Amino acid sequence: MRQLSESLYLHRDTCNVYVIKEGRSAVLIDCGDGSVLDGLSAIGVDRVTDVLMTHHHRDQAQGLPRAAAAGARIWVPEAEQDLFARVDRHWLARELANIYNNREDRFSLLEPVPVAGLLRDYRTVRLGRHEFTVVPTPGHTTGSVSLLARVDGRTVAFTGDLIYGPGKVWSLAATQWSYNGGEGIAGTILSLLDLKDRRPDVLLPSHGEPMADPAGAIDLTVQRLADLRTVRRQNPRLFLLREEPYEPATPETPHLLFNRTSMANSFVLRSDSGKALVIDFGYDFMFGPAAGSDRASRRPWLYTIKALKEKYGVRAIDVVVPTHYHDDHVAGINLLREVEGAQHWCPESFADILERPEQQDLPCLWYDPVPVDRRLPLGEPIRWEEYTLTLHPLPGHTYYAVAIAFEVDGRRVLAVGDQVADGDGLFLNYVYKNRFQVDDFVATAALLRRLRPDVLIRGHWGPLPVTDEYLEALERAAGEVARLHRELLPLEEVDFGAGSFGAEIRPYRATLRPGTRLPVAVAVRNPFGTAEEAEVRLSLPPGWRAEPEVGRVRLAPRGTAEVGFVVQAPPSGSAYRACVAADLTVGGRRFGQHAEALYTLEAERS
Repeated sequence: MRQLSESLYLHRDTCNVYVIKEGRSAVLIDCGDGSVLDGLSAIGVDRVTDVLMTHHHRDQAQGLPRAAAAGARIWVPEAEQDLFARVDRHWLARELANIYNNREDRFSLLEPVPVAGLLRDYRTVRLGRHEFTVVPTPGHTTGSVSLLARVDGRTVAFTGDLIYGPGKVWSLAATQWSYNGGEGIAGTILSLLDLKDRRPDVLLPSHGEPMADPAGAIDLTVQRLADLRTVRRQNPRLFLLREEPYEPATPETPHLLFNRTSMANSFVLRSDSGKALVIDFGYDFMFGPAAGSDRASRRPWLYTIKALKEKYGVRAIDVVVPTHYHDDHVAGINLLREVEGAQHWCPESFADILERPEQQDLPCLWYDPVPVDRRLPLGEPIRWEEYTLTLHPLPGHTYYAVAIAFEVDGRRVLAVGDQVADGDGLFLNYVYKNRFQVDDFVATAALLRRLRPDVLIRGHWGPLPVTDEYLEALERAAGEVARLHRELLPLEEVDFGAGSFGAEIRPYRATLRPGTRLPVAVAVRNPFGTAEEAEVRLSLPPGWRAEPEVGRVRLAPRGTAEVGFVVQAPPSGSAYRACVAADLTVGGRRFGQHAEALYTLEAERS
């Protein structure tokens, strides 16, 4: 055990484990193989109260079961929580054949460990007399964090594997988050520069020696990584975007800013009071997505908020309003609420989806609920500062999306999310699983004709001027889509809509303990032009039960209604995911198992 200062020690095994002593107790940063526990008595420590993890890799974490058995509380990065507490599910789900996902998520624990707390980005954890500030530092992994603390009169940064030494990183292979990308190179550069701005006195890496000149060590590492980035021809505008992440959305609208760095475009409406209203906020400063769709592959952060405040006089992020529920438009909203104090004003059409995502069989949902502070009605003017916003239904890309109309700097603007794509705005961006209906874009064209905005601001494409020629072309394209769907689908005989399914089970996802009961609702649709009775039976795995055995409901022509059931899990069993289906008959015509839900049975705990 090597003493670095009065209460700070370094133990080296599979990685550097840092010991912060307080009396006869200690806090560990990372755990290595657990052998640190054998040497604590030599420095007068009887017990470890807490272990704070910088990331999930086994060389940092393989000793955690031993630490947990000794009574230590384990804290892990929020983005990587599933790779600690539920890593058994990760191993069951991880693709193994024909792999194009080279993320080092297989360098994970072999078995789950109990997690006592989450290290949440930008938040502070107080343990004894020490406070640890969690700084998101993606690079070595998507979910990596660094921890800043005042220890023995110095600001120290526990950096995990972000940096090894001046000009060096522990692994370049770990920075390849996709098949052949270099996403983690850009992430490491951005993270190091952010860490430099925080002015730590010393860097304490998971591998390598402590660095007493953080700025010099970071600058040399950034220079070399930038050279590698250039050779690989990736992220060529990285430094430019870091310096100037925002620009006016159009030359005529200086009070409406466009975030040039986000995966799905975010826009900022500035008030004269210095407040900001953000339209959509998903993945700020996106430098390349990681392969996979598990929680640890998606990492929102607030990287550009500092520049927004410093360069544009924004003193507060006051409100955030999404156009629809997809993760690339909402993933960062919880951070804005909890770190910046922003209010989440959500259109009433999809507030329930964000607050209860487990209920939905929809793509692109965020992993956690996104609480709503105010539900906005559609079609009614909403006042914010000196602006008036009106939300309009905008089904198409998703059934629940909205268009947000407002005037800024004398220009009529309509935020339409992902509704119309490409440079000409004539790619009609519908997704069947998002509940697309045949005439959605006909309604879109009519809405634009009625509102007649000057410009559309969109989720993944540049601002689009609205001209008479564009409106006419949009009407033609929308009419063609509707006509072709009517010609191709047997809607006169059986009309389940463009999605072609007549039932939906809610909740779609749930976790049950053995023997527990779950209320379930099955929404069914009448595909016929006459009133009919629908009959629903749940198809269940062995050992599962449902009451009633058969549900019946009378449906209006083309109408929908719900049938209620209570599902009971088997009284015992090992953990697995059960598939439950709804078998549908309408008007005596059998349609079969038209919907499914996935319910996870938790293993019994001894």
